[in-house]
Amino acid sequence: MHLNETAYAKINLALHVRRRREDGYHELETLFAFVDAGDALSAVPAARDSLRVVGEFGGALDDPFGNIVAKALSALPHGEGWAVTLEKRLPVAAGLGGGSADAGAVFRIVERSHGLPADWPARAAALGADVPACVLSRACIGLGTGTQLEPVDNDLAGMACLLVNPRVPLSTGPVFKAWDGQDRGPLPVGDVRTITLTGRNDLEPPALALCPVIGDVLAALRATEPLIARMSGSGATCFALYEDFAAAEAAAVQIGRDQPGWWQLLGRLR
Repeated sequence: MHLNETAYAKINLALHVRRRREDGYHELETLFAFVDAGDALSAVPAARDSLRVVGEFGGALDDPFGNIVAKALSALPHGEGWAVTLEKRLPVAAGLGGGSADAGAVFRIVERSHGLPADWPARAAALGADVPACVLSRACIGLGTGTQLEPVDNDLAGMACLLVNPRVPLSTGPVFKAWDGQDRGPLPVGDVRTITLTGRNDLEPPALALCPVIGDVLAALRATEPLIARMSGSGATCFALYEDFAAAEAAAVQIGRDQPGWWQLLGRLR
């Protein structure tokens, strides 16, 4: 048996930071969405679990046993063992949930081969706040620290999406620390389009202060006249949505010409 799975890139179409909780985490309200491309995982049965990391961004993961993929395997009953190869196509510390998406892909591989235990959401949440959403890899509302998931009417499925990252890593912790602490109100109510267009990303200002090149990325995307351009998660990746896939392709070509050093991914929302 040879199982392949895509770790779909996660984006936050909107991210509202509310009050700080007693446990030190922030109360979040976010709209998760997923692009139909990302890291690639393959798994074959083996005598014991192993992990091999390859790909453009594989070098950024220097501790295979501390890797969230290995932790996800350990968190689930899955028979004897799996030899997993992770092709790291998504940049690390980029606001795309790359590690969480990889863990989510492991959960789906185990689901196909052995089924998931009833308490899989709790096991996923123990690995990271974005992991439960990444297991599902479909648009949903995330509450609490992002682990409480609610369904949402996804009227943007199939929408063209361009992701751009300036190849500058940005860790989540410092961005939250730089947030001004002001509660600017709840996530809007409605379908995915409504929430996206009327919502915001409260981490964009602190991320911009720490990593000013994000402003250049947003300006480049907005110059291509998308439906919307916004930073994802805690950055530094930004996304733009387009009603027309040809317009998204043209934007990718233009930005690639103007900023050949930037990473980009073109796809559609799932």
